[in-house]
Amino acid sequence: MKELMEYCKESNDFVHYEHPIKNQSLWLSYYKPLVEAEILHRDILENVDEETIHSLQDLMESIPIENVVITKDIGVIHEKLLSGHIMIRFHERDTKCVLVNAPLKKTRSISVPEVEFSVIGPKESFVESIGTNLNLIRYRLPIPELKVKEFTVGNLSKSKVAVLYVDGITNQENVNTVIQRIEDIEFDELIDSSYITQIISDNPRSLFPQLLDTERPDRAVSVLAEGKIVILVNGSPHALIAPANLTEFFAAFEDYFLNPIIASAFRIIRFFSVVFSILVTPIYVAVLTYHYELVPKDLMGTLITSREVVPLPPILEAVFLELTIELLREAGARLPTKVGQTIGIVGGIVIGTASVEAGLTSNVLLIIVALAALASFTTPVYKMGNTIRLIRFPFLLFAYLLGFLGVVLSFCFLLAHLLRLTSLGRPFLEPIYPPRLKDMKDSVIRFPFSWNTKRPIQLQTEKTQRFSAKKARKRKDIDE
Repeated sequence: MKELMEYCKESNDFVHYEHPIKNQSLWLSYYKPLVEAEILHRDILENVDEETIHSLQDLMESIPIENVVITKDIGVIHEKLLSGHIMIRFHERDTKCVLVNAPLKKTRSISVPEVEFSVIGPKESFVESIGTNLNLIRYRLPIPELKVKEFTVGNLSKSKVAVLYVDGITNQENVNTVIQRIEDIEFDELIDSSYITQIISDNPRSLFPQLLDTERPDRAVSVLAEGKIVILVNGSPHALIAPANLTEFFAAFEDYFLNPIIASAFRIIRFFSVVFSILVTPIYVAVLTYHYELVPKDLMGTLITSREVVPLPPILEAVFLELTIELLREAGARLPTKVGQTIGIVGGIVIGTASVEAGLTSNVLLIIVALAALASFTTPVYKMGNTIRLIRFPFLLFAYLLGFLGVVLSFCFLLAHLLRLTSLGRPFLEPIYPPRLKDMKDSVIRFPFSWNTKRPIQLQTEKTQRFSAKKARKRKDIDE
């Protein structure tokens, strides 16, 4: 105990002092930034100033706080001190002490989602406190079957990680896989859920995220009811959803608040935008480098006019504009909000206009690259949007080297990679491949709620039926 106190007192924020009471004194030790001063003075010091306190048991019973423990285990004492506990002893040389839980919790209030904002629907998002996030989920899913398994991960950070699932619905094999991978994590500090994604994914080297992250409690509750697993990390305002498939990354949760026809139309637009964003610039480079005969005669004159003063080949012209767009995007994201918006809008207009007037790029390619960049921003999930923007560059290189054959080869490599990807051992391309028509009801298009009577086959849930199809589609007027 003496060695522990000497070690702790080397830090200037460690408080160790003698507090006098009526007939004796108490020694208090704690880390000042971790302890709520109001709890210390109101609930502890005001209740220990009594003549009836003669032992640690009397001291523990006089403090109106839960989780008060008596111990002499040095490891437990050190751990509790670092988690916001106050150590109380009668004498400085005592090895046995009372540990009182008095943590200081500083968290921001629940706010509107910033990444997954929706015009319609709930306006609450997760915060950095895992306790608050669990409250948001249990408030929406008040059932005893909702199970929470907590772990401490990180040799230095001691981060609290929670795995949530619905007992009797979620496939226990998936739960065991997630728990095993989290328990096997060997890392010194874990400060965000993104660390978990990179460590426990089936293929950490892939550009494609294999776990879906969300900042919306309503989405987390929805996937729990489906039979999926949600992972929360203390200090992170984002939850992880596993397993995930490719189509989920292009489905905004706001789709479920809209008419099925409108929601399906928006999803189709997003898928088209992604394909357009990846292929349009490589196709431009391939056509102007190898396949002039594919350009219609009426359009050929426009292309020749736009490129007659451009000294660069199409590949350098396209790479220059693509890098310029990425630089503007990165600068806009890193600068303060108001300045970033100005840089993004004004910088794009000025640089684009100047590059065309200087003869470095053609106005046709400028429009194409701008549309491709705009299409890439339609992806609802930020991490998937980054992936889409990055894989355009290999397509550009292959288009320059081999023309349309290069574009086709790049697409084949991409498709082969996606076919090999899994999420918790489940196919990443499901329900597209392997083809599962029943799961198509909520993938590229969204069918009405009354049609989604069963949970996805991919999840292999213990309870496949969600509700009765006959009752859901039954319509009766009050006079019937």
